[in-house]
Amino acid sequence: MSTIQDVTKRMEETMEAVRREFSTVRTGKATPALLDTVRVDAYGSSMPLNQVATVSTPEPSLLMVQPFDKSLLVDVEKGIMQADLGLNPANDGNVIRVPVPALNEERRKEMVRLLSKMAEEGRVSIRHARREANEEIKELMKDGDLSDDEGRRQLDEVQKLTDRYIQKIDDLMEAKEKEVMTV
Repeated sequence: MSTIQDVTKRMEETMEAVRREFSTVRTGKATPALLDTVRVDAYGSSMPLNQVATVSTPEPSLLMVQPFDKSLLVDVEKGIMQADLGLNPANDGNVIRVPVPALNEERRKEMVRLLSKMAEEGRVSIRHARREANEEIKELMKDGDLSDDEGRRQLDEVQKLTDRYIQKIDDLMEAKEKEVMTV
């Protein structure tokens, strides 16, 4: 695999990771991804919620969790409470309803700070991929495996990729910030 293909793949994986992290941030609107971090003690081990239950959103401010095995209702409810997401699940004997409260102004600003931190980690990861690719290209040029012109062209290409992926992270951040700050 060429250096350019390799660095593109790494930057794309970073984008995917940033998207996944952003999806776990609460916006006041219920999405099943909010419960992605929840772990449930079931069958003698700690398992991700999505392996023991289905999560749906019947209303914009409500999550409905239906365990595959009814005997896990209490464990699932306990897992949601222990996840420290600020959510209060209600068990009705068949399903667990999780109302998602609206965020206050202070909490929204806190979420934006968290998003900024996640975005910066993504940018750092992109720049790290760029640095490694540049070192690899310079090494190939030094060893004579790559002409100077081709090397410079590849270095330019890596920089363009870096700029493009950092812009994608910034756009994602802007959209998510707007979503969080919308009342």
